[in-house]
Amino acid sequence: MAGFGDYTGYNRPFGLDPNRETNDLYDTRYQQIYGYHTPVTEEYQGPPLVMDDIPEEENNTFITTAISVASLVTENLLSHPFIVLRRQCQVNRGLKSYHIVPYTLLPVVIKLHRRQEMTTLWKGIGSTCIVKGLNLAVEDVISKGTSWPKEIGKCNSVLQFLQHVSLKCISLAIITPFYSASLVETVQSDIASDKPALLDVFREGFLRILEWGSPSRGRMLPIWAIVLPTAGLGISKYLAHLLLRKITVKALRFQQRHRHELSDSYNSNFPKNTQNPLIEDINLKANIFSFITMEIIFYPIETIIHRLHIQGTRTIIDNLDTGTSVTPILTGYEGFLDCYNTTIAKEGVSGLYKGFGALVLQLAAHLAIIKLTTIVVTEVSNLLKPANTPTNSEGSVQSQQKYIFN
Repeated sequence: MAGFGDYTGYNRPFGLDPNRETNDLYDTRYQQIYGYHTPVTEEYQGPPLVMDDIPEEENNTFITTAISVASLVTENLLSHPFIVLRRQCQVNRGLKSYHIVPYTLLPVVIKLHRRQEMTTLWKGIGSTCIVKGLNLAVEDVISKGTSWPKEIGKCNSVLQFLQHVSLKCISLAIITPFYSASLVETVQSDIASDKPALLDVFREGFLRILEWGSPSRGRMLPIWAIVLPTAGLGISKYLAHLLLRKITVKALRFQQRHRHELSDSYNSNFPKNTQNPLIEDINLKANIFSFITMEIIFYPIETIIHRLHIQGTRTIIDNLDTGTSVTPILTGYEGFLDCYNTTIAKEGVSGLYKGFGALVLQLAAHLAIIKLTTIVVTEVSNLLKPANTPTNSEGSVQSQQKYIFN
């Protein structure tokens, strides 16, 4: 929360007798912000304190909430075109240009838009949202039926944590056939395939379940051979995300505490509840940082699993070498390890990172939107806030600097 450090250099005394007369400069607003009452004697001679430099908690909470909403919308909706590009690169083992850097994708995207409609990079967004909603619904049903905690914050013991992890694994396994159907919709070419209906993801998903043992379509892998690696990837990313977020939160809190101690304004009794704007801002930074890190670390494994999902589906995708033609997916992997070994042998280690440039563009756009949201919301809140003193603008600048990507 902005405002810490505004009193640096005032040498405010601590530990004075509480029965002595309190200076009127320390009003109830100061007590609410800092969480304690420090009396000051009349003998204290110091420069006048400017209370308007401390931004209101409601203003900071509003900014943090707006950033959280922008991050959520970006992750689930606005990032979809980049997800389409990277998935098309991942499943195409014959792709000559690996597109590991972003600038090689830009000419291809321009050619795709010229040859096809503007919605070519938004294909499959309906089924993607359906699968995410289905995952939440399955988790909710399992949680209510078994009393297993759906949220990590409600785990108060090791047993509850294991139950929570089991809930995540089961829900990931259940939605795997539908995820596979959604993946096909996001990578298939619009000019070489019929556009699927909104609910076709359910039909294709149930067909994959019925073909549990021996699929009737060529080299398609049975769904049981895909469930384990898919659920394993999902739960690994989730656990790694929790661990990295916890480490990041501790590091940011230590940094904040150290900075306050140096400015002589640190209060050890500062409230640590999650509703505090400072804590919310730290949690937001940690979530975004861990999300970006997990996307980068698990990218090669995601490439392998997507190739297993798409095998035998007779899918025709856009050729991202040219942007003007299409190419079929023809693979014959026997499983996860065979796909990994074959990819390394024929495409090299860099073959696991095909389309990484699209991920870079996705993360750059994500951060840019959060940055823009921070600036816009801060300026709007400053306009709506009454200008009591000329120092309000300085306080707003200090408040904005507390937030990420400034």
